Amino acid sequence: MEILFDNMPNPFAYFIPIFAVLILGEAYISYKEDKELYNLKDSMASTWVGIGAAVLNTLTKAYQIGLFYLIYELFEPLRVAYLGYENLGWAWWVWVLCLVGDDFNFYWHHRFCHTIRLFWAAHLVHHSSDKFNLGTAFRNGWTIFLYKPIYWLWLPILGFNPVMIALCMSFNSIYQFFLHSTLVPKIPVFGAIFNTPWVHQVHHACNVEYLDRNHGGILIIWDRIFGTYRDKEVELETKFGVLHPPTKHDPITLNFHEFNDIWKDVKSVKSWKAKFMYVFGPPGWSHDGSRKTSKMLQQEWEEQQQLLHSSSQQKPSDLQVANV
Repeated sequence: MEILFDNMPNPFAYFIPIFAVLILGEAYISYKEDKELYNLKDSMASTWVGIGAAVLNTLTKAYQIGLFYLIYELFEPLRVAYLGYENLGWAWWVWVLCLVGDDFNFYWHHRFCHTIRLFWAAHLVHHSSDKFNLGTAFRNGWTIFLYKPIYWLWLPILGFNPVMIALCMSFNSIYQFFLHSTLVPKIPVFGAIFNTPWVHQVHHACNVEYLDRNHGGILIIWDRIFGTYRDKEVELETKFGVLHPPTKHDPITLNFHEFNDIWKDVKSVKSWKAKFMYVFGPPGWSHDGSRKTSKMLQQEWEEQQQLLHSSSQQKPSDLQVANV
């Protein structure tokens, strides 16, 4: 039985009241306990960015579903010829596989958003707040919807229904709303497999040692498998935001200032290799070494930690000799 796009339910419509209640509850706790989780200027920026993202997501939904349907129908003869079926249908186990496949896609989409500057420019707005609260979940880039579906194309090729794919993407986004809070403690057993607010704080932190970690959506196992997992250290103060925050907080600046910086960098060099790297290289790359990528910063941090460790291991007599 096929589900028509026109009749496809919108899961977000059912969760909006829950989102609103939880945000108000978190804001109340913040005010009551003086936690300073919210401020008016930051919240207004998140609100306007979120409204714009919701509108653009709605407008591009037809494009995403249409692209999935095009691929889905185009590859049906090949599935029949080589795999022996027209499509995977709607069985419960197909839903499970689609959810896992969707989350795998999200991990790589999210990881490339942090390692390729052009994609970082689209994703940067989500990290632009120095606050970490449930309202931050709505800070989604306005241009990210244009290229995001590319990572999902293999699912309709295999025969997953496009509507099922779209619903799984929505479920993933809904789950991630609940990750944006500092009020939830560490959940040991659940947190070994699933993403939680505890480890997602690491992802939103701008501490050098936390950069580019914990990219998972629903599952955290992808980060464990592919080497990007890092647990939150209780003794380390978590600083949220980005290393070079924007000077203005209006939604236009938040969404497009990095694209403008890319354009300036591309114009500033003559080498085509340098131009390419300013667009598709990692954020922080520079042709003259004047800036540093997250890997370079983390390497420096690790070297400093090793020096501190080695100096703390020296005997008092060694230190006296070294000071002579």
